[in-house]
Amino acid sequence: MNRFVEKLYSIAGKQKRLVIGLMSGTSLDGLDVVIGYISGNGAGTKFEQLHFETVPYEEDFKKEIKNIFSKKQVNLERLTLLNPWVALYHAKIITELLLKWGIPNSDVDLIASHGQTIYHAPKSLHRNKKFGNATLQIGDGDHLAVATGIITISDFRQKNIAAGGEGAPLALYGDSLLFANDTENRLLLNIGGIANFTYLPADKSELMICTDTGPGNTLMDAFIQKIETGKYFDKDSLLAKQGTVNKHLLDMLLKDSFFALPFPKTTGPELFNLEYLVAAKEMSGTGNISDADCMATLNAFTARSIAVSFLETLSKDANIKVYMSGGGMHNPLLVETLKILLPGMEFYSSDVLGINPDAKEAILFALLANESICGKTTTFTGTGFPAVGMGKISLPG
Repeated sequence: MNRFVEKLYSIAGKQKRLVIGLMSGTSLDGLDVVIGYISGNGAGTKFEQLHFETVPYEEDFKKEIKNIFSKKQVNLERLTLLNPWVALYHAKIITELLLKWGIPNSDVDLIASHGQTIYHAPKSLHRNKKFGNATLQIGDGDHLAVATGIITISDFRQKNIAAGGEGAPLALYGDSLLFANDTENRLLLNIGGIANFTYLPADKSELMICTDTGPGNTLMDAFIQKIETGKYFDKDSLLAKQGTVNKHLLDMLLKDSFFALPFPKTTGPELFNLEYLVAAKEMSGTGNISDADCMATLNAFTARSIAVSFLETLSKDANIKVYMSGGGMHNPLLVETLKILLPGMEFYSSDVLGINPDAKEAILFALLANESICGKTTTFTGTGFPAVGMGKISLPG
């Protein structure tokens, strides 16, 4: 028997496993690296965080990814070269962090790597009858495993699509394991590049919901990067607070057919990008509005699309507590607007539930890796999410 297959069997039988979770989002701000102990599986899963750090990406890394990210036509040779290059870049970060934390590579049971999304193509977006849902993440798991000497689980989204899903959002799988509660209606809102939420009703006869709602930070970030060199996001909503929401532009931004699709649904920067903004400006006759008014409107667009998704699917009489994560929760104007639009809901950070809001997505993939190795498929009846284990296993040797 291959010694790493034997080791994998041993890991599956442990009471708790030391797992690294990696998340690299569409914002390209850096690699989220979390390490912690996971015990149990399924509804009995528990996560104990040891360390978390976001390692900022170098400008060269950002440039390489942006050259191929979310584009219908790219240099195929470059894409091929970047697949192992991204993995080795991430492996270097892991090795340096483990050294910093005083943890030998040999002590780590698993790496769970989301990889770097290059293109997300649900059928609702590409609309080509010949093809189904598809998505592509790079950062090859074999290179990561060999470079670190740690068994690696990666490429999680493919199994979800193979089993009938859209490959995103995958939050339901982790959220339901960690946050389901018998006495409290919980809504886990993650505002990354794209915003998504998981609704976990206390009444188990009521259906769980998990879906993308539309843009999170992606349009705001793209716009600030276009108009201000060296800035990657509208820190503290500084520019948005100087502007006024343009109703004509906001109404046009909200007219895309995506918002009429039933849940669950998924989207990405392939739709919500600067071209989308330019088209909305042209159709609404708002091409000459100020940068501040444009940013204020984009901020409101994200808030409104999230709020509308809540109000269309959740009971207005339900007592719901919202637990936020992702970079958008640090946008004060966005959060303030959400509270105004959703006065009946209470808003908290996921910190309240013991999960670092900035580490939450990396933790999610660590949990998916744990389920892949030692879990059993969980049934999500009626949610539109297939009950499958996800991730490809890469052995170091």
